[in-house]
Amino acid sequence: MNTRESMLNAVKYFGGTLLIAGIIIFSIGFFGNVSSTLTGVGIGTVMGAIFVFLMGIFFVATEEVLEKTKRESGAELAKITPIAITSIKTK
Repeated sequence: MNTRESMLNAVKYFGGTLLIAGIIIFSIGFFGNVSSTLTGVGIGTVMGAIFVFLMGIFFVATEEVLEKTKRESGAELAKITPIAITSIKTK
């Protein structure tokens, strides 16, 4: 499996699990008769899940752009023909 695909799958599953956990913690803190600090912890967990997911997407996109740039620059270098250097004679 490609590195990008495996990293994208890992970020997707980890971020999704963290997001579900954050929603559950937030719901328990907001709707339940439990400590109100769970509401803040739930919000922080949801924000952390979103941050992890966005950073993972950013890393995958950056890797893809760098790989594409390497391929294109290698193709352009192959097209360049060497120029023969000749001396110019003057009087």
